[in-house]
Amino acid sequence: MSGVAGAVMAEGSALERPGLDRAAGEEFLREAFEVLLDEVVRKGTDTALKVCDWREPRELRALLDLELRSHGEPPQRLLQRCRDVARYSVKTGHPRFFNQLFSGLDHHALAGRLLTEALNTSQYTYEIAPVFVLMEEVVLAKLRELVGWSSGDGTFCPGGSISNMYAMNVARFQRFPEGRQRGSRALPRLALFASQESHYSIEKGAAFLGIGTDNVFLVRTDERGKMIPEELEKEIERAKGEGAVPFFVSATCGTTVLGAFDPLGSVADVCQRHGLWLHVDAAWGGSALLSRTHRHLLAGIERADSVAWNPHKMLAVGLQCSALLLRDTSGLLQRCHGAGAAYLFQPDKFYDVAYDTGDKTVQCGRRVDCLKLWLLWKAVGTEGLERRVDRAFACTRYLAEEVRRRDGFQLVLEPEFINLCFWFVPPSLRGREGCEDFWLRLGKVAPAIKERMMKEGSMMVGYQPHGARVNFFRQIVTSPAVTRADLDFFLDEIERLGRDL
Repeated sequence: MSGVAGAVMAEGSALERPGLDRAAGEEFLREAFEVLLDEVVRKGTDTALKVCDWREPRELRALLDLELRSHGEPPQRLLQRCRDVARYSVKTGHPRFFNQLFSGLDHHALAGRLLTEALNTSQYTYEIAPVFVLMEEVVLAKLRELVGWSSGDGTFCPGGSISNMYAMNVARFQRFPEGRQRGSRALPRLALFASQESHYSIEKGAAFLGIGTDNVFLVRTDERGKMIPEELEKEIERAKGEGAVPFFVSATCGTTVLGAFDPLGSVADVCQRHGLWLHVDAAWGGSALLSRTHRHLLAGIERADSVAWNPHKMLAVGLQCSALLLRDTSGLLQRCHGAGAAYLFQPDKFYDVAYDTGDKTVQCGRRVDCLKLWLLWKAVGTEGLERRVDRAFACTRYLAEEVRRRDGFQLVLEPEFINLCFWFVPPSLRGREGCEDFWLRLGKVAPAIKERMMKEGSMMVGYQPHGARVNFFRQIVTSPAVTRADLDFFLDEIERLGRDL
């Protein structure tokens, strides 16, 4: 028998059995799930343990042994690698992780995330994602209902930045549909508008879509970071005077640093007078719509043409869960993005192809992002989500009261939302506010405290400068696991770490 014939027979024999060991795989998965439960769910949320185990990049690279080799490793070695990954990762579910606009670990949402991964499908056609096509439709409709729309369209996007870019693209198409085929050469110079406090994705989106960052007109804000409608009017007139064609305004509900909400009613009036698309970036603040007490912050949002909303932030749904909502019912998303790929969107399928919704997005393969939110919503109901939002506000009120009461703590401004911004003034600087170098020295306090807390692993919180303001802390509570003891610890720890600076 020739070598070739032998190889063919061996190959045929190999194909008679699966190319993986299912029993061994299930056993590994069972043990890996136990690692996940122990290291991430239990230890990762235990306040007696660290938020992070800080290592410098060179040391961490060596500890993890990241090199990929020719031969595989035994199960116990792989399980240890899983433990190492968990150990050296930041525990964002920890009650003392206050560093980002997302935090916390919800067990129901996590179950949805795990089920999503296990089912491993793509959200583009009913034939391969029947459950999730119907589920996404229901979840998006519920979110639109909270905005104040009885109908409309939408999709889940890979993050709020992409939601904002989608809105910008759809608005441009709605105004100049010929641009889809003929490109920028068919269009005049376009102008879009957002506040000085808007998310950086607005300028990124303008660059990505070929509109150009020079054509993003940033509108002045008041002392709280809210867009000034009269200044919006001035910027629109300035753009027109420069020969540009205004087409899009992005208002913000919940700015990243100060947590400001633009006055949507007045901004909508300006948009209506000039015939402009109004987009509301409520990626951060949108979940306040769930609270009867706090939804007034978004008064007028029902007048928007599109809304970006990230439930993965304030609701602890888990990354990522970002919805783009449209008031349009004419199929604008489909007309703007559809390509009609014959191998996916055959018109002669045996079922109603209206349920093949994937062609209205820029993506082909699209992750299922609705299940984790749907399962959480089913578990706690709208009332439970409302309590979660109200609790976050209550935590911020408590912290603000403590900051006012404690020596050395100073609010940057009174919080309207759940962004608590403050300075810590160490004893060495107190009473020196009039000194020439006071603000320069104060600006170095937050970075020094942050370094110490990271290296100890006791907690995490963000800081930043803002305009003329030197570095200050921005504390965010979104995790429903946070208690008063955690909030007291937070302020005590800031004081402990910074008292000798």
